[in-house]
Amino acid sequence: MSDQEKPETIVVVDDDRDIRGLISAQLRQERYQVLEAGNLAELFDLLADRGDGRAERRVDLVVLDLNLPDGDGLSACRELRAGGVALPIIMVTARSSAVDRVLGLELGADDYLTKPFEPRELLARVRNLLRRTRPASWVRGAGARFARFGPWRLDLFQRRLIAPDDSLVMLSSSEFRLLERFIAHPNGVVSREELAPERKATVAYDRSIDLQISRLRQKLAAAKGGEDLIITVRNEGYVLASPVDYE
Repeated sequence: MSDQEKPETIVVVDDDRDIRGLISAQLRQERYQVLEAGNLAELFDLLADRGDGRAERRVDLVVLDLNLPDGDGLSACRELRAGGVALPIIMVTARSSAVDRVLGLELGADDYLTKPFEPRELLARVRNLLRRTRPASWVRGAGARFARFGPWRLDLFQRRLIAPDDSLVMLSSSEFRLLERFIAHPNGVVSREELAPERKATVAYDRSIDLQISRLRQKLAAAKGGEDLIITVRNEGYVLASPVDYE
């Protein structure tokens, strides 16, 4: 069975056995393969064999509770991103403030769900996030391994940037998603809504997108010729000012 034919694997991380079991049961009904973790140690153990971006036990998405007995989901998210793990993460929390939501997204979560929630809402978020990050849905040039723009190459499989000297720059899941959308529309204006259509247009949403763009610009500026690749178009959005070629 090929990787594309295998059911997608989701890790559910929650210290409440009943909640974890309920979420897992709902996902299994949708034919997902589900792994469970009751704390961060168990999560990192499940992901420990992810060395080069692909694991022997492939994991496609993590549903991560914010409050866990051995740490906090925000710190775990930050640690995973810092270690180059770019798989999609849905943060689940009882907190509902805009500050918590923005902080979670800034630290690398791809989506944010507040308890209590309807199982159908979680399933919709999971489907949408997997659809966006599934290799078959990546940009024009299907089958290509790399997208070249400016001085950079984007590795579409390993989800990382390759500099002209072949040094590697790891991307968070949100940074990769932004680049994916930019290279699908080179030299065209892309609005905030198009960059993150799953988000609601709010002040917190705008700030989160702007911060992600700022971080991405800093990474692109590390290579000569990458300083002005992303241009702001006032009141409209952003432009990737470069043609894109596929290899």
